[in-house]
Amino acid sequence: MALNIVLVEPEIPQNTGNIARTCALTNTILHLIKPLGFSVEDKYLKRAGLDYWDLVEIHYYDSFEELISKYPMGNFYYATTKGKKHYTDVEYTDETFLVFGKETRGLSDDILNKNWDRTIKIPMRQGIKRSLNLANSVNIILFEALRQLDFPYLK
Repeated sequence: MALNIVLVEPEIPQNTGNIARTCALTNTILHLIKPLGFSVEDKYLKRAGLDYWDLVEIHYYDSFEELISKYPMGNFYYATTKGKKHYTDVEYTDETFLVFGKETRGLSDDILNKNWDRTIKIPMRQGIKRSLNLANSVNIILFEALRQLDFPYLK
């Protein structure tokens, strides 16, 4: 049983490091879609993940399509401020993939247009050009999925 976080072309090493730390502490698998906006040797990435890197299962892909082809039966949800449903309105399973886009633009129109019925959003105040930080958004949605599954493997 495992939940999965997918970061499509993440740009900020500190965000990815913080997300990796969350994945380590929640037994969640991290999937990173290239190109990455940083080196995996980046000091900020490592500092944000601290000493948790050896506890995280990380998979790298050259494209989003490569990930989809590897998990054709995966339960995918796509986080976007344009989402159709609140993240609390869907049922997460133990093979759920929570997909997040890059910090500056989110998920591509190509990905969203193919998956509108699987989009989710975190309710936020309207009229502000910014949204929540990527690492915060991942944590909010991941912990709802973990709650629904009764926090598997966690004390």
